[in-house]
Amino acid sequence: MKCDEVQALLPALLDAGGTPSVEVRVHIETCLRCQADLVRYRRMLRELRELRTRYLEPSPDALSRTLVNLWEAGEQRAIRSMLTGRRLAYLAAVGGLLVIAATTVTVLALRSRRRAPIAGG
Repeated sequence: MKCDEVQALLPALLDAGGTPSVEVRVHIETCLRCQADLVRYRRMLRELRELRTRYLEPSPDALSRTLVNLWEAGEQRAIRSMLTGRRLAYLAAVGGLLVIAATTVTVLALRSRRRAPIAGG
């Protein structure tokens, strides 16, 4: 057997608690890589079983800290959106002024051409 084949079987063997075939046992007994994988799987399963029995109690101020963090995040978002709205208003005002200035310059240029004195006449 090859390591890839054995490694694919290890989780099922450990979860089901079944006994591996003779071929798989011989391979594991002679292969350090597969032995290490078997140890890792067993450790992982043991730690998962331990997690079922552990109960983590939150600190007394966990709720208040969470609410404060949420409030601050909301305030920062509101400030950012307000600044973005102001920037857009300023950009619109500047754009409007540029359009007015360009129109004024165009109108004045056209008027000055119409009123230009006729030379020699």
